[in-house]
Amino acid sequence: MPLIDRHEKILKAIELLRTVSVQDLKERLEVSEVTIRKDLSFLEDMGLIIRTHGGARMAQDGNRMRNLRLRERENPELKKSIAGKAAELIQEGDTVYLDSGSTCQTLAEVLRDNNRSVRIITNALPIMNILADCESISLYTIGGSFRREAGSFVGPLSLANLGDYQIETCFVGATGFNSRGIFSSQNVIESQLKKQVLASSRRRVILADSTKADVQAFSVFARPGDVDILITDNSCTYCTELKETGMEVIVADKEGDQS
Repeated sequence: MPLIDRHEKILKAIELLRTVSVQDLKERLEVSEVTIRKDLSFLEDMGLIIRTHGGARMAQDGNRMRNLRLRERENPELKKSIAGKAAELIQEGDTVYLDSGSTCQTLAEVLRDNNRSVRIITNALPIMNILADCESISLYTIGGSFRREAGSFVGPLSLANLGDYQIETCFVGATGFNSRGIFSSQNVIESQLKKQVLASSRRRVILADSTKADVQAFSVFARPGDVDILITDNSCTYCTELKETGMEVIVADKEGDQS
């Protein structure tokens, strides 16, 4: 079901006011409370808002949200080198979670091309498509509500389904991070899933190239102690500071060298 004019008006009001009540939206749009509540449920399922007691607030900064197809074309060499280092952490027979995002997609391509025999759990439709025909990989999806701009499944069903799996290593993407080891995402509902994935995994790895440094995105999903390893590239200037937070930092360059 596509967004209709009423949905656009609701999103505009929430974007301007940050939070709105059901009663306010009812009066603005001159529809019933039942209709407003259905609209809010639909928009929450799409990952655009967060329901609150009696109203709703934004789930993301719409002005900064970028389509996955745009992100796929950015810094491909950095992503390949980071994905190569990530693949070295995966052994035959491992159970691995791959987050949505362009760097995790690149990791999926590496695993496919290496014909690695592993179990992959993911919430990302592009990763499912990359691995669908790879006979050496057992592929699982956690399901949920589909966010088209991110190519991912999120929401309560995704969170609930995570409990069905024992994850040895998760690979999670980030929109931004800083020298204090704080990682953020552009969408609150995506962040909720990332938090749960990190909490459900024995080894927690974040994949983020140096262009994500000093980017402060909409929603924090991890702090020092929530992450075991960061894999980044050799243009990141925060490696010493990040190691002081207790996490391991693996640095890759275009040739795949580690420092």
